Amino acid sequence: MTMRPDPTFHASPKLAMEAPPESFAYTLLLSPDFSKPDAIAVIDVKPGSPTFSQVVHTVTMPNKGDEFHHFGWNACSSALSPLTGHAFLERRYLIIPGIRSSRIYVVDTKPDPTKANIHKIIEPEEIFKKTGYSRPHTVHCGPEGIYVSTLGGGGKGGTDGPPGVFIMDCETFDVLGRWEIDRGPQNLHYDFWWNLPRDYMVTSEWGLPPQFENGIVPEDLLSNKYGHRIHFWDLRARRNVQTIDLGANHQMALEVRPAHDPVREFGFLGVVVDTTNLEGSIWTWWREDGKFHIEKTATISAEPAPKEQLPPLLQGFGAVPPLVTDIDLSPARCVSMMSPTRGSPNLRARCTSEELSAARLTLAARNMRAVRRW
Repeated sequence: MTMRPDPTFHASPKLAMEAPPESFAYTLLLSPDFSKPDAIAVIDVKPGSPTFSQVVHTVTMPNKGDEFHHFGWNACSSALSPLTGHAFLERRYLIIPGIRSSRIYVVDTKPDPTKANIHKIIEPEEIFKKTGYSRPHTVHCGPEGIYVSTLGGGGKGGTDGPPGVFIMDCETFDVLGRWEIDRGPQNLHYDFWWNLPRDYMVTSEWGLPPQFENGIVPEDLLSNKYGHRIHFWDLRARRNVQTIDLGANHQMALEVRPAHDPVREFGFLGVVVDTTNLEGSIWTWWREDGKFHIEKTATISAEPAPKEQLPPLLQGFGAVPPLVTDIDLSPARCVSMMSPTRGSPNLRARCTSEELSAARLTLAARNMRAVRRW
């Protein structure tokens, strides 16, 4: 706790973009075969520094098999919301969940990021007991604490009940319990984001642990059994107020990205694959007259490939899908996409102003290689 708000908290995205750049960056180091513990690397990103662009410190975890994916801070600009009472927190601790182990590490980056160390370990048993969830995935610092999304419910296989979001105390890191009070029809989960001034949350869907922990299940994909809905929630009431089905063929509705300007009530959703033609797609959602709407606004076509070069799942299509795994909004008001499959790393996008009508953009893109696993 500090006497003044953390100087890295900003009242608007514009102010954040005008702020001084970061001096250190953090990235995850994975052991794909679980033969070694995962780790987090600290990278010097200060131009002119003698160690610029180099790994200057590594925090290695004490356990194997965690499988890190996403991570986040204990506090951020969301703490400035008048709904929180957390304006004097310090952005200091990294919250790093293991999606396979359901274990969470809290890493202290102060006073010197080059000496970052493990501050606390939250074992999976505590998460299971207090939330009934497993496979923690995405972390956001929010108005009531640290929000953590999960991909699994209870039980060994993560299929005993639906996954969801739970909250951690942003100072003690205690697991406080489930966020949802009325989840409505939501029974799968992936990403989540919110519009704090407008007081709503948006969540997406992927699949349950048996559908991804050992790779995508081809039969489930072709049977359209992965997530294909988007959910809108009353943030303070913790209540699902509307669910929209994109159509069962639009499999794996993953990344949610709201407009940078919270006055603008729209955002974007990335869908991995259309099982009728292997297209990836970007959708635009918006609220109008109290109701949420969504429409497909960009598609990325599959790339033809010789049948003999394809796995059995794709041979009938004769093509490689782009598999849109992430989308990002740039300060230049463009939408960028990440795809881990074949093709050129070039990306072409039509950049537009942040008006709702212009947000229904047309975007042409080629496949883009990405380091990130999906």
